[in-house]
Amino acid sequence: MSHIPPLDPMVAARKGFRESEERLKRFWKTADVVAEGGGWKLVLDGRAPKTPAHAVFVLPTEAAARLVADEWAAQGEFIEPGTMPATRLAATAIDRVSQTREPVADEIAAYAGSDALCYLAEHPSGLVAEQTRVWGPWRDWAASELGVVLTPTEGIIHREQDPASIARVRELALEADDFALTALATAVPLLGSAVLGLAVMRGALTGEAAFDLSRLDEDYQERQWGVDADNAERTALRRAEAVLVDRWFRALEG
Repeated sequence: MSHIPPLDPMVAARKGFRESEERLKRFWKTADVVAEGGGWKLVLDGRAPKTPAHAVFVLPTEAAARLVADEWAAQGEFIEPGTMPATRLAATAIDRVSQTREPVADEIAAYAGSDALCYLAEHPSGLVAEQTRVWGPWRDWAASELGVVLTPTEGIIHREQDPASIARVRELALEADDFALTALATAVPLLGSAVLGLAVMRGALTGEAAFDLSRLDEDYQERQWGVDADNAERTALRRAEAVLVDRWFRALEG
């Protein structure tokens, strides 16, 4: 079971800041951030709201804290947790990931063992060529920049990857602080790729570009057969998640 709740509006609504079917009314006028012990604390009307585990929202950079504060400032008459993904990332980092860093890193490393960039189609030839052209450079990037060497294969039969490379992904995950690790653990399953998640974390790819790379197969099929309206809506929501995670990483840089 993942230690990171998905950035899904329905999940957020059910598992936001209180387990209740009641809609919570906005109880503050202003949302801001103040310096606090080397970090930045969220304050509502000058008072600090609490995470689900009753911790204070203190983030490592002002930019990240302002992402959270802006979500609180943007709320209307009622609190809508589904519109507060940065707040959920912060709460998850503070309450959960800080206590489960190694299991979270294990989950991220496991994705490298079946990374989407390593599974090429057997046919049609046009898709195979596109995967080779587009995904190959990012496997090369992982090898040269991260020390993660992953071997591609054709078809869906699982191929074992170098244990040293899997261990390296775990090491890279554990180098991140709690807030970046939370975002990485959100990005990797969203993209189906540890390589793409790490590329976004390091600023080598934008979240949107990484999302487009992750759905190369789907995009190819849509070009051939057209776009399903329901699927397009789901894709838009997932793309928005990828963009948010990218903004979170950049905000953590200061």
